[in-house]
Amino acid sequence: MSEWKEIFLGQCISVSSGEGLPESKMNPGQYIVYGGNGVAGFHNEFLFEKEQLIIGRVGAHCGNIHITKAKSWITDNALIVSFIENDNDLLFWYYLLRNLNLRENAFQSAQPVITGGIISKIKVKTPALSAQRKIARILSTADSVIEKTQAAIAKYKAIKQGMLHDLFTRGIDIQTGKLRPRYEDAPELYKESSLGFIPVEWEVMQVADVSENLDGKRIPVKQENRDKQAEIYPYYGASGIIDYVEDYIFDEPLILLGEDGENVVSRNLPLAFKVEGKIWVNNHAHVLRPISGITTIEFLCEALESIDYSPIVSGSAQPKITQGHLSKILVRIPEIEEQIKISERLVSINKKLHTEQTYLHKLQQLKAGLMSDLLSGRVKVSESQMEGIKG
Repeated sequence: MSEWKEIFLGQCISVSSGEGLPESKMNPGQYIVYGGNGVAGFHNEFLFEKEQLIIGRVGAHCGNIHITKAKSWITDNALIVSFIENDNDLLFWYYLLRNLNLRENAFQSAQPVITGGIISKIKVKTPALSAQRKIARILSTADSVIEKTQAAIAKYKAIKQGMLHDLFTRGIDIQTGKLRPRYEDAPELYKESSLGFIPVEWEVMQVADVSENLDGKRIPVKQENRDKQAEIYPYYGASGIIDYVEDYIFDEPLILLGEDGENVVSRNLPLAFKVEGKIWVNNHAHVLRPISGITTIEFLCEALESIDYSPIVSGSAQPKITQGHLSKILVRIPEIEEQIKISERLVSINKKLHTEQTYLHKLQQLKAGLMSDLLSGRVKVSESQMEGIKG
C-alpha cells in the first residue's frame, strides 16, 4: 500500500458536459454519438478525436461509466472526464470509477443527478502509473474472456433454439435416425392438428393429459422460519433454488415450471426445469409428474420450456401462469421411442450450455474478487493473477 496514495477525485480529474444533439440530427452518420448509457446513435460530425472516459449524468443511467471510440460525439447526458496530470491510465480509471458506484453519491431529486462538484469530493486510493497499467491489463483480460464466454453461450442458445424448432415440429424418423423431411418436401408424412401440421405418428395433448399436477403438496416457508432451520435440502422457487431447509416434500424426478414473477415474461432463466432427489418447493413453481408410458420427463421438460406462454400470462404487476391455464396448454407428443431420440439430441447442447454458464459464473466471481482486491491495493499486482484468468 506504500505505492498508493489517498486523494479526492477533484485533485486528479475534472469533468465537463458534452454537447446536446437533437434526436432529429442523429442517424445516419459515420460517427458514434454517446449519451449516459453508451451508444445513443450516429452523426455526421464528431467532437472528440480521441477516446474519452464518460459518466452518465442523470436519470436511470446516472453513474454509468463508458469509454468512447475515437472520433465521437458526446451529448450533455454524459460528463467527460479529463485528467489534471498525464500520469494516469484511462482504462484503470474506467474500472476504478465503476468500482466506486457513483450513483450512490448522486443528488436525489425527481431523478438522480451526478455533478462535477459531487465527484470532486469523493475519496479514492490510486497507485503509480505502472501499477495502474498492470491492473487495467488484468481486468480487461478478464472482461475479454467473459465476453468470449457470453458469445459462446449466445451461440449455443441459438443452436438449441433451431434444434428445438426442428425437433418439435419434424421430429426424428426412427428408421433413419434423421430429421423427417419438411412438410413442404413430404406432405404425406404429416397431418393437420390444432397446432398445425405434425408427423402422422404424433398426437396433440393437453398438459393435464401427459402429467399429474402436484401443486397441492407445495408448502411455502417464510424466510424467518427458514433462517431457524438446518440447511440440508434445496428449497425451490419459480426459477430454481432460493434456500435450503431441514426437511423435504418430494423425493422423485419432477418438472418445476415457474408460476409467477418477472421471468414468466422475460424468460432470462429456464421456466421449466427438471429436479430430482429430496427437495422442498414453495408455491411459486408448478410441480408436474410426467405420466409414465405417455411421455418421458426429459422430453416433456424440453417441450414445456420451448412454449411461448405469453398468451396465457395473467396480471401485469405480477405476471402469473395459473394452474388452470397450464393444464390446458397443448403439446405435441410422439411415441416414447422417438421422445427418447429427441431428448438425446438435446443432451449434448445442454451439456455445452451448462459448461459455459458454469465457467461464466466462475469468471464473474473471479473478476469481482479482483476488482475488490486490486482497486483497493489490498493485494499486490502479479502475473499469477493473469494466469488465473486465462486458466
